[in-house]
Amino acid sequence: MNYIIETENITKDFDDFRAVDSINLKVPRNTVYGVLGPNGAGKSTLISMLCTILTPSSGRALVNGYDIVKEANNVRRSIGIVFQTRALDDILTGREHLEMHAALYGVPKDVRQDRIDEVLDLIALGKKADEQTKNYSGGMKRRLEIGRGLIHHPKLLFLDEPTLGLDIQTRESIWKYIEDLKNNIDITILLTTHYLEEADSLCDEISIINHGNIVKSDSPKNLKEEMKADTITLTTLNQSHSQRLCEVMESQSFVQNASHENDEVTLLVEKGENLIPKVIKLAESNNIEINSIELKHPSLEEVFIKYTGRKINDGAKN
Repeated sequence: MNYIIETENITKDFDDFRAVDSINLKVPRNTVYGVLGPNGAGKSTLISMLCTILTPSSGRALVNGYDIVKEANNVRRSIGIVFQTRALDDILTGREHLEMHAALYGVPKDVRQDRIDEVLDLIALGKKADEQTKNYSGGMKRRLEIGRGLIHHPKLLFLDEPTLGLDIQTRESIWKYIEDLKNNIDITILLTTHYLEEADSLCDEISIINHGNIVKSDSPKNLKEEMKADTITLTTLNQSHSQRLCEVMESQSFVQNASHENDEVTLLVEKGENLIPKVIKLAESNNIEINSIELKHPSLEEVFIKYTGRKINDGAKN
């Protein structure tokens, strides 16, 4: 397989603190790849090395086939970066931002305007191109920042918390835009996010980092299936019914765990959608009245907690 990022035992020390510890990472081309971790896990340090902002203490890495230390200039020409912190000048127009960035990246003058028009069309800002960015919405500003990162046709785009602080509707529009990017141009996107539903929706594969190490890598689908535990929640007539139902379910081989509180019973099972009729039949045969039933599949948050022992927002900054 052709990889756009390959690291070999890449490590970064700050005095006596090891922020990244011998990480081996392979990112396939033309994918959306998520790097997830609690605050302080080391993901920002890793990405800073891949972007040539920091130099590794040991190990090596290739980005688009270039060594991040020996061929740093070629790496920089291969990548686009959209930082978490906003970096737009309110008095400039969208077009002026792109013109400035194109010049900084050495886009040839004879193709510069065509490239800008192409990006404006791609980020759906053509009609707003000549307005000052102080008049842009949060979603428009984020799309413009992504457009700046694309102006020089990078092979790899780093998106650091691309929807942080945006409302859910705007976040979902940015998600759609990122999906369109992946489907319509030759680019790999490496994404960091604290929104696990974002990673679940967008990423072909993710790596979970904790204490400077990659603790698990796979597709979101495979990671969730690995949990092998759906949750069935039943509301019964009263607490007496819930206690009886819990006792019945504890004796069933297909139930991994059963618990009850007040009038509610919670079951952990595998392939819960196939078991709901059986659960209802057992309740009826024991004269237990069920008022409602809900099935929940494992979430990426449960996977994350399993491998890190923390929620994604816990801890200090990375």
